[in-house]
Amino acid sequence: MKLKLMAAGAAIALVAGLGLAASTGAPAQAQTPAATPAAIPTPAEAKAFTDKAEADLEKLSEYVNKASWVRATYITEDTQWLEAKATAEITDLATKYAMQASLYDKTDADPVTRRKLDLLKRGLVVAAPQRPGAADQLATIASRLDSTYSTGKFQYGGKTLTLNDAEDIMAQSRDPAELKAVWEGWHSISPVMRGDYAELVKLANEGATGLGYKDTGALWRSGYDMPADAFAAETDRLWKQVEPFYKNLHCYVRARLNEKYGDGVQPRTGPIRADLLGNMWAQDWGNIYPLVAPKEDTSAYSLDDLLVKAGYDPVKMVKTGENFYSSLGFDPLPDTFWTRSQITRPRDREVVCHASAWDLDDKSDIRIKMCTKVNGDDFYTVHHELGHNYYQRAYSGQPWLFRGGANDGFHEAIGDFAGLSALTPTYLNQIGLLDKVPGEEGDIPFLMKMALQKIAFLPFGLLVDKWRWQVFDGQLTPATYNDGWWKLRTQYQGITPPGTRPADAFDPGAKYHVPGNVPYTRYFLAHIYQFQFHRAACKMEGWKGPLHRCSIYGNKAVGAKFKTMLEMGQSQPWPKELAAFTGETQTDASAVTDYFQPLNKWLIKANKGEKCGW
Repeated sequence: MKLKLMAAGAAIALVAGLGLAASTGAPAQAQTPAATPAAIPTPAEAKAFTDKAEADLEKLSEYVNKASWVRATYITEDTQWLEAKATAEITDLATKYAMQASLYDKTDADPVTRRKLDLLKRGLVVAAPQRPGAADQLATIASRLDSTYSTGKFQYGGKTLTLNDAEDIMAQSRDPAELKAVWEGWHSISPVMRGDYAELVKLANEGATGLGYKDTGALWRSGYDMPADAFAAETDRLWKQVEPFYKNLHCYVRARLNEKYGDGVQPRTGPIRADLLGNMWAQDWGNIYPLVAPKEDTSAYSLDDLLVKAGYDPVKMVKTGENFYSSLGFDPLPDTFWTRSQITRPRDREVVCHASAWDLDDKSDIRIKMCTKVNGDDFYTVHHELGHNYYQRAYSGQPWLFRGGANDGFHEAIGDFAGLSALTPTYLNQIGLLDKVPGEEGDIPFLMKMALQKIAFLPFGLLVDKWRWQVFDGQLTPATYNDGWWKLRTQYQGITPPGTRPADAFDPGAKYHVPGNVPYTRYFLAHIYQFQFHRAACKMEGWKGPLHRCSIYGNKAVGAKFKTMLEMGQSQPWPKELAAFTGETQTDASAVTDYFQPLNKWLIKANKGEKCGW
C-alpha cells in the first residue's frame, strides 16, 4: 500500500504500494467478501469487493499516517508502540484483502476493477502471516529496526556522533585513518539489528507465500506490470546499457585516488576502498570532486558557497523548490505544508532525519521531513522531495487505489527530473544564484560532477535489492548476510570495505532502506526514467544544445504535459503513462548515455594506459 510516505517510517516499510491516506476514525475490520470459493464470482461481486476494500483501507489510512509521522518526528518508546499498533492494523487488513482478491482471479471483471484487484494483491511491501499476533509482531520488529537506525550513535574522538556528524566528516576529511574510523564507527550501529532483520524476513516470507508468491522478493518484483522474473531480467538489461560508462568513471576516479593517497591506501588497480569516496555508502562520489576534477576546470564554482553567499536558509531552500514547480504551472504549496513540515532537525528530541515526502490525508496535508542543511546536496534533495508532494497532489482526484505512482520508480524519478534542471548552471543563473553561465569549457567539469552523483549511484541502486532478493529466497542466511553484501558490492560497484569486517557485522543495516524496509530498485529505475523525462522535455521545448545544459524552468507547456502524466497516478500500466509524456513505452537507459556522451569520450581518452576493471 502506498502509505503516501515516500521513504520513511515502519508503516511504509510494511504497506507502501496502494493508496493509504484519508479520513480519521476507528480502525476498520476486514469483511468477508460476498463471493464464495464454490463458484466463480460475478463481475458485480468483484466490483462490490474492491469498493468495500477501497473504502475500508481509506478509512484507516490517515490514522496510520499520523501515527507514523509522530513516531518519525518524535522518537520515544511510546510513539514506537503507537506506530507499531497502527501499522499492525493496516497490515493485517491489507493482507486479508490481498488474499481475498485472489478469489476473483477468474472473474471477467471490467478493466478498472481488474486493475484494482491486482493492486490489492501486489500492493504490500511486507505481508503479515494470517495467524493471530503475527501482524503485531511484524509491525513491532519493523518499528524497532527503523528506530534503532534513526537513533544510532557512536563514539569518535571523545565525542558522540550521529549519522549527520559522520556524513560531514566523510564528505570533508582527506585523512584515510579518520575516514576508516568514522566509516567503521557508523557501521558499528547495525550488528544488533541482524536478529530482528532475520525474524522480519521469516515473517514476511510466510506472509508472501500465503498470498501465492514464492517469497517476498517475488512479491516486490511483481509490482511492475510484468512477471517477476521478467522484471529481474529487465533490470539486468538496463544495467548492461550503462555498465561500460560506470567502469570508465571508476577507472578514472581510482587513478586520481591513487595519486592522492598512494599504493598503500588505494592501489592503482582493483577495487576502490569504500570510505575514500566521500559518502558513507559510496553511492554518491560528488564530495570528492576536488580530488578528481579535470585539470582544465577553469570555471569551477561551488553551489554550497553560492547558497551561503546568497543568504539562503533551509526555508528559503524549500521556497526555491516550490518556485521551480510554480514556474511550470503547478499551484503553490498549501499553508499547512509550512506549518506542519519538519524542515530542520529539532534540538530537543530524536527524529528520523532521512529526507521524505508525506501525504497524510490524501487531500491537501502534504509535508516534507528533512534535517535540511544549506548545501548543494540538500538543494537538490528539496527539489526531489517536493516532486513527490506535487505528484501526490496531482493524482488526488483518482480513485483511492489509483493514488500512487505509475510504479515506485516513477515516484522517485519525478523529483529527480526536476533536479536535473535544478543543478544546471542555466537554472542557477535563471534564479540569480550564478552570475554567468560557463561556456563550453565548463561542460566536462559539470558533467563530471553530475556523473559522480548519477552514474556512481547506479550499481548501488541495483545491488541493494539484489542482496535482499537473495535473502528472501534463502540463498543468503543470517550467517552469510554480510559476505553476500560485500560480494555484490564488489561485483557491481568495484569497492571493498576499508578493513576486515567483524564476524558479527551486518553492514546492510547501516543503510536506512534495509532496516527501514524500503524497496530500493525504485531508485535505480528513477535514475533511468529521469533522463528519459529530461530528454523528452527538452525535445518538447525545442532545445537544440547539449542535454546537460537544458533547463525546463518556466516552461508551462512542458509543465502541462508533465502534469497530465502525473494526474494518471497508477490507473494505467506504467508503459502507457511513460508514453503519455515521452512517447516511449520502454525504459531506455540510452537517455543516460546521451546526456553524458561528451564525458564518456573524455574519460576513454583520460584512461589511456590504465588497467580498468577490478
